[in-house]
Amino acid sequence: MKKCDKSTSSQQEQFEMRMDSIEAISGLIIEAREEIDNDRCLPKKVLNALHNAKIFRMSLPKKLGGGEFTPELLSRAAERLAKADASVGWCFGQGTGCAMSAAFLDDEIAKNIFGPGDSVLAWGAGQAGKAVACDGGYKVSGTWRFASGAGHATWLGGHSMVFEQDGSPRINKDGKHVDRTALFMKTAATMKDDWHVVGLKGTRSESYSVKDMFIPDSHTLDREAPEECRVESPLYIFPTTLVYASCFSGVALGIARGSLDDLIRLAQTKVQRAAQSSLRESPVFQSQLAELEAKWGAAKAYQQATLIEITARVVDTRLLSMSDRAKIRLATTYAINEATDVVQKVYRLAGSTAIFENQPFERRFRDMHAVSQQMQARYTHFETVGRHLMDLDNTAAHM
Repeated sequence: MKKCDKSTSSQQEQFEMRMDSIEAISGLIIEAREEIDNDRCLPKKVLNALHNAKIFRMSLPKKLGGGEFTPELLSRAAERLAKADASVGWCFGQGTGCAMSAAFLDDEIAKNIFGPGDSVLAWGAGQAGKAVACDGGYKVSGTWRFASGAGHATWLGGHSMVFEQDGSPRINKDGKHVDRTALFMKTAATMKDDWHVVGLKGTRSESYSVKDMFIPDSHTLDREAPEECRVESPLYIFPTTLVYASCFSGVALGIARGSLDDLIRLAQTKVQRAAQSSLRESPVFQSQLAELEAKWGAAKAYQQATLIEITARVVDTRLLSMSDRAKIRLATTYAINEATDVVQKVYRLAGSTAIFENQPFERRFRDMHAVSQQMQARYTHFETVGRHLMDLDNTAAHM
């Protein structure tokens, strides 16, 4: 018991050091916001600061110099980064989920991919590729979209459905079509300049393609197969989809927190047209601001309490039950949607100030509404959790 407590304490201390590092570089990130949006990627000075602080290594195994930090802690880091800039927070969340794949690889392969200090793995959404089995590995072809962080990634991944050499689908013991994630150097892929969007511009979530590329079996993995995991750590018991949910809900909370802080600063001096006093002194504004603070605080408290409770149970039992998966899905989906509502209402309360590009409100509004369109924010997740609560079939659900 003492050993576990000491380990937990050590990890917490290491995490607080990372949070101090994030705080130290937040000013640099804030100064680069316009550049991030205009160039649609993270500038070198920001990337160098993030790499020097080992921010992209927080979910890597400790033997690779990583932190193995739990979803609750990763969410807090994503929130703090997103408060400075949403694209930075989002790239952190995406890179965090991808980096977990290191725990599913042989040590030498993992070291080759993630050893360099500037290493970042990115991948697109969904099993959009085709992996045909061959001697020693697979011939992989496909086009994947939404590879957040592709602009600064060193390696890419392609989630692919597996087929035998005769063209028939490979079926597992449960009767499902097998899929694997193939990892390859970014330089081997054809990148597409197709990330021209309203919000999260700096994530550079581009599409990429490969055709008939040989991928050794050692460079493939099944992200959701516990038997393939080679590192004993509570983090890797969580499926990547729920780590994404934790991080991206943290991003949403960070954007909303930043919006509220911006509004409070604005209210100190803003006097609305025909008003007798500043916004700060308006009873109506004061009431609405307090309600938004409560809405944000409740969403964060629910998300954090859920992640803390379930993480403690996973540390103790080394198991993640379906009920706990459902709880994480519910708390993170709720947090994203509540944060979206906060940002919308802050935008309205800021009045005409909010429409100007030299003010932070329109950027946060755009970024938040890009976050709200992502899979982790779908309202169908509420139905999924509701079906679980009613003990109905959820075999196709993202939990």
